[in-house]
Amino acid sequence: MILKCLTHHLKQEVVSKKDAPMPRAKTKVYRVVRTNLNVQVYDILKEMIADRRFAPGSSLNVERLTQELGVSRTPIWEAFRKLEQEGIVAHTPHKGARLIELTRQMALELYEVRETMEAMAARLGAERATPEIIAQMEKILAEQKPIVNGKNDVAYSRSDHDFHLLIYRACGNDLLKEILEGLRYKALPLAFKLSPHYAEFFEFHKEILQAFRKHDPKAAKKAMKRHNRRMLEIIRQTPWGGDGEEEIQ
Repeated sequence: MILKCLTHHLKQEVVSKKDAPMPRAKTKVYRVVRTNLNVQVYDILKEMIADRRFAPGSSLNVERLTQELGVSRTPIWEAFRKLEQEGIVAHTPHKGARLIELTRQMALELYEVRETMEAMAARLGAERATPEIIAQMEKILAEQKPIVNGKNDVAYSRSDHDFHLLIYRACGNDLLKEILEGLRYKALPLAFKLSPHYAEFFEFHKEILQAFRKHDPKAAKKAMKRHNRRMLEIIRQTPWGGDGEEEIQ
């Protein structure tokens, strides 16, 4: 079938009425361009989640997505099912699909796992990173600095996401990369709570990049562990709201 491309900016985000849409710096066009339709739609929905198109806990409007992507309902529901298996989307009968909203306990468990596995990826990545990957990391951090200063939540979330994905690519271990990418997408809703700490995270990213430039696996592992341990501290101390959980000390 001939797939149509999105040609205009949607006036409403794909969220339920009770959920306010998140601001975006500029319109982004999502295009279906490959032959496997189900895979394409799945990948695009993950990209939309990374771009913070949907607020945590918000409903995912199937009809609006069919219009935006120019596809039928079937590949969208297939993508929802796969995202549900990965713990990113929840489906309730007669209510539809919604983006998972992390509880504090879920966030702590995610980062306890990431603390170990990302440290391994950073260690391997520092040993194996190509000049091309290091150059891409440098480019992202050069773009990240003004984003941090400007407090652009959406742009920073995407930049942070891309920086960590490069570390996973650099590690040269496909299984580790696949596991970490899955954990990272699960943690994306947490980005809505992290804007006061962007400058701090940027400093950790600089340390990691410096270790990659020197191909120093010990320094890369240490910097990544410090990054994730700080994340655990922030999760324990940040007021959560909405889930009935007290702050964890």
